[in-house]
Amino acid sequence: MLDTNTLDTSALDLIFNDARTFSAFEDREVPQELLREAVALASMGPTSMNCQPMRLAFLARGEERARILPHLAEGNRAKTEVAPMTVVVGHDRAFYDHLPKLFPHFDGARAVFADAPALAEETAFRNGSLQGAYLMIALRAVGLDCGPMSGFDRAGVTEAVFGGTSFEANFVVNIGYGDRSTLFPRQPRLGWSDITV
Repeated sequence: MLDTNTLDTSALDLIFNDARTFSAFEDREVPQELLREAVALASMGPTSMNCQPMRLAFLARGEERARILPHLAEGNRAKTEVAPMTVVVGHDRAFYDHLPKLFPHFDGARAVFADAPALAEETAFRNGSLQGAYLMIALRAVGLDCGPMSGFDRAGVTEAVFGGTSFEANFVVNIGYGDRSTLFPRQPRLGWSDITV
């Protein structure tokens, strides 16, 4: 057995083994403190040059969320409308403006991306996606459940929640306390031999 620190079985079950993607949630509000805790945890995950490009728009039920509903695929609209909380996970295309603070030991960090728009876009998208995954793991770790979705008009959602900024939507996640009575059996997963070459 490896001599290393590891999470116990119950923690691994909470985050991975027993965690599921939810389309329906209990009618319970999501405490703001848990969202803040999850964001703080997610921010600790690694990003290239500590660029941290993820940007979030948390949308409560009602008028706030109504802005994105017309831009969601029909199958995602109804479940998003009634979810306790929804977050649009995006990234900042101008993330490099924060590099003097986030990566201070390299004076030229900002210019690496500011002078290379294609590299900046690729970096923002890749690392923002990583951070979005960290966020979902962190939400599970604080006791919440997630229902991530990619079926939406990205330009429409971007304009609805990030309009007038350099932020761009990537995916949408409904958040709450999942209703397990609505779950289908877990689908198969690929194994080691399927994934590795």
